[in-house]
Amino acid sequence: MKVLVCISSVPDTTTKINFTPDNKSFVTQGVQFIINPYDEIALTRALELTEKDGGTVTVINVGDATTEPVIRKALAVGATDAVRVNAGPRDAFFVARQIAGYASNQNFDLILCGRESIDYNGAQVPAMIAELLGIPSVSVCKKLEIAGKTAIAEREIEGGKEIVECPLPMVVSASEGMAEPRIPNMRGIMSARTKPLAVVEPVDTPKNIEVIIYDKPKPRSEVKLIAPDKVEELVDLLHTQARVI
Repeated sequence: MKVLVCISSVPDTTTKINFTPDNKSFVTQGVQFIINPYDEIALTRALELTEKDGGTVTVINVGDATTEPVIRKALAVGATDAVRVNAGPRDAFFVARQIAGYASNQNFDLILCGRESIDYNGAQVPAMIAELLGIPSVSVCKKLEIAGKTAIAEREIEGGKEIVECPLPMVVSASEGMAEPRIPNMRGIMSARTKPLAVVEPVDTPKNIEVIIYDKPKPRSEVKLIAPDKVEELVDLLHTQARVI
């Protein structure tokens, strides 16, 4: 089985986010970048499937040269090889177009993505890739099994779960629970240095979205603590100061 895993480079969750003085660009200086956690889940499941049934796992990232340490980590975890599309990921459609452009003539049996990236949380790229390639997609999957040329995916729905069977090739976006991300060992880190990492130029894509401004949310107000025996004061504050969100 030939699997493509889409990975994105995102700021570590503990990173303090800042923007340029004009609020038009994200300041990357001093920021620690990691593999998007949902993409790590997808990568681990891809490795589990190929270890069981045989095959290869290629990781692809849309980004400039600064993302290569993140790509090398994916190789250290166990991916066979990697591809970097040499362009900044300006929006979801641009990213999907680059990935679909590469995958269109590579005959992948399965394309795995994380459900969303933790920086923009758009959850758009997987379905866009499938649409551009003209293949099925199933989003936000908790489980994934492959039986021959058929994928069996499990999703959570309100009040229960949904099990979908779909022929390969297809695109699946992974959610928490599909696999437990792996930590690369020393052997994997050493071998990652020599694994193939191809750099390809981006496919021309129209610019459909423009970022006007970034704005941070307002800081949270201080918490007011009320003594357990002062119920009347609590009720009064709920009536006069509490805000409905």
